[in-house]
Amino acid sequence: MAQVKLILREDVEKLGDAGDVVSVKPGYARNFLLPKGKASLATEARINELEHHRRIIAEEQAKLLKDLEGARTRIESQHLEIAMQAGTEGKLFGSVTMQQVAELLAERGIELDRRKLSVAEPIKTVGEHSVNVRLHREMSASLKLTVVSSGAPPPAVDDTADEDASLGTPAADSADETGSADSSDDE
Repeated sequence: MAQVKLILREDVEKLGDAGDVVSVKPGYARNFLLPKGKASLATEARINELEHHRRIIAEEQAKLLKDLEGARTRIESQHLEIAMQAGTEGKLFGSVTMQQVAELLAERGIELDRRKLSVAEPIKTVGEHSVNVRLHREMSASLKLTVVSSGAPPPAVDDTADEDASLGTPAADSADETGSADSSDDE
C-alpha cells in the first residue's frame, strides 16, 4: 500500500515532533492528521520552506540559549531565605510553596512562572533546600533556598538543661513539701 508524505505541524505521539517529515497510510492522513491540522502534505516547495524555517529556528534557539545562560547565572547566584512557622524539631506547619518562591524571586527582579519551579520532595523542614528552575527544555538552573523558623528560635540544648536545673530545684522542694504533707495526711 502506498504511503503519504506529510510534514507534522505539531507533536504527534508515537509518530514524530513538529517539523518532522513522516510517511503514513493514506487513511490516517486523510481522516485524522490533515483535518485536525496536525500535518500538511509534503511537497517539494514545502520541504524546502521547512528546511529554511529549521535554519532560522536553530539560529533563534542558539540566541535564546545564550540569553538564558545569563539568566541561569543570575538565578544560581541568588540565595533566598524564607521564614516559616516551625515546631521544635524543625518541622514546618505546612510547607513552602513554589508560589512563595516565585514571589521571593519577583522581589529581587526575577519574574518566573511558579510552574517552572520544582523540588524533588515538598519542603516541610527548616534548613537548606534546592529548587530546580526549568528555563528551557534544554536548560535548567538550581536555586538555593534556606528555610528558617519564624518567631523565637527553639531553645538550644544547653539553655534547656540550665533552665530545668534552676527551675527543678524549687519545684522539687515544693513537691517534696507537698508530697510529705500528703503522706502525713494519709497516716
